[in-house]
Amino acid sequence: MTEVSKQEPSESEFSNLEISTPDLCDANPDKVRVLDSIFRGFGGQASFSGRAVTIKCFEDNSLVKQLVDTQGDGRVIVMDGGGSLRRAILGDMLAEKAMKNGWAGFIINGCIRDCVEIAAMAIGVKALNTHPMKTEKRGLGDMNVPVTIAGQTIKPGDWVYADRNGVLISESELALI
Repeated sequence: MTEVSKQEPSESEFSNLEISTPDLCDANPDKVRVLDSIFRGFGGQASFSGRAVTIKCFEDNSLVKQLVDTQGDGRVIVMDGGGSLRRAILGDMLAEKAMKNGWAGFIINGCIRDCVEIAAMAIGVKALNTHPMKTEKRGLGDMNVPVTIAGQTIKPGDWVYADRNGVLISESELALI
């Protein structure tokens, strides 16, 4: 287990502190799609936003490992893990790499592990639940494909807005209120 100290958000991450999904819904009712309320918040950054990079991966986080090693530029990784509650597709080491490489956060249709360590990181993480077992690395999955999770289809490049109230998707960037 990696020991992680609470890290202050960078200047770009401070803008994420201002997100209010209820306000965004009120101001843009015809531009937002709301994901079903199935996600729990695990990251130290309660609200976050960015363009979506999508991954479809069932109980295999090989693509996630590759992706977090790249520059995130404030984007959000949206992972369709098939809703599996049998394996964790994100742990503290990958979350820490993502944070250091400028990723804003994760929306995960699946489980995470190392939740105490991830809670101490300045990165947003929404997932279904926790599970202590890691995935097998088989090199399976698809990146930058449309994924359907929580009642909505998310395409690569869509905008993701998340806070304690929920998760929104928009085809275009929204003015933060």
